[in-house]
Amino acid sequence: MEPAIPIVPRLAIFDLDGVVYRGDRPIRGASALVGAVHERGIWVRFATNNSIATRAEYADRLTGMGIPATADEVVTSTSATIEHLRAHMPEVRRVLAVGAPGMIAELRGAGFVVTPVAEAAPRQYSGGSLPARHDAVVCGLDREIDYRRIAVAATAIRDGARFVATNADARYPVPEGFLPGAGAVVAAIRTASRVEPLVIGKPEPAMFLSILERAGVPPEEALVIGDSPDADIVAARRAGIPSVLVLTGVADAAVADGLEGERRPDWVAADPAAVAALLGLQLS
Repeated sequence: MEPAIPIVPRLAIFDLDGVVYRGDRPIRGASALVGAVHERGIWVRFATNNSIATRAEYADRLTGMGIPATADEVVTSTSATIEHLRAHMPEVRRVLAVGAPGMIAELRGAGFVVTPVAEAAPRQYSGGSLPARHDAVVCGLDREIDYRRIAVAATAIRDGARFVATNADARYPVPEGFLPGAGAVVAAIRTASRVEPLVIGKPEPAMFLSILERAGVPPEEALVIGDSPDADIVAARRAGIPSVLVLTGVADAAVADGLEGERRPDWVAADPAAVAALLGLQLS
């Protein structure tokens, strides 16, 4: 059994896919865990690399699973990308978006002039110049990705648009197994454009550092609960936050046993009940 976490954190940061739910199915015990954390007086935030939905939609989804949440408690790779663009690339106004409607809605809501990649070129696109220039190509998970969309995005980048990826997750868990993540889309566009993207989401620490800053909590008084050694755990290490790897998503016990360096968590838990035990909490 893993030793208990010695200091109760002031802030718990939960990943979503593989920690709270898989696809549209909640993970057994996740709702009770988040509720017990709240009852202990620990602040809760949700941080996901998934860019498919808006923060409000994620909050509604959590609430529907018995985990009351507000949009302000949710940080997505899209919202982190918007924050980065505002702080570090203020010249970016016109965005070519490769992603889901939720990502496009968040970008538009932040004031960017957004053109979905499907609308950026004639239907019979043959590789020529695009009708309009773009300051940046923002790429997330696009479940409708095809050869034409890859070609249009690559052309925009070769013509001078900055290449920004909300995240580079290779895959994400669903009830039946795993599906390709945004990283698969990013890799195709990177290959076609021959330009390396700026990746905003985990494993980069910006998302977690922003949460800490807004909450006014130092990293040693927070805790990250994630399922991905390559994203959640590395990002936690880089942000200086202790972490728990829960084995309900992309990693299993065999993977956990072999983790080293930045990918090694401080604790490993089989499921939400085991996370609760580490925190000294009782699940009802």
